[in-house]
Amino acid sequence: MQKNPPCFNVAIIVSRFNEEVTEKLLDSAKRRFTELGFDTQQMKIVTVPGAIEIPITAQRLANTMRYDAIICLGAVILGETKHFDYVCQQVSFGCQEVALTHNIPVIFGVLTTNNEDEAHARVEVGQSCVDTAMELLTTLNQI
Repeated sequence: MQKNPPCFNVAIIVSRFNEEVTEKLLDSAKRRFTELGFDTQQMKIVTVPGAIEIPITAQRLANTMRYDAIICLGAVILGETKHFDYVCQQVSFGCQEVALTHNIPVIFGVLTTNNEDEAHARVEVGQSCVDTAMELLTTLNQI
């Protein structure tokens, strides 16, 4: 475990849609933050109804200028309609726009899977998102 806690403040947005998967994504991320020595006061967790609400929430959090990075967690699982394609594209583009507009890492941890089994197999992505955020923050602070 790390001796000195990181000096970053991070917001995590998690979608409630497909909650059985997204709760595990969040647990994975929180577990990694604990391993890295984060204090709970350095994290803000915000829940939203579905993935499509993630970008506007990320934008609002970025506007506060309180967070060094924003991690976006959700699960969009392919159904029988084209809705999946639209949601995935909008969420992806929205998160990227927030990152580039606000000059803040917005880490995309929204699973886009063909079925629930694939989603459950990838719930440790939350941990990877934390590692990505930490590495990117370190890199950007060195530039």
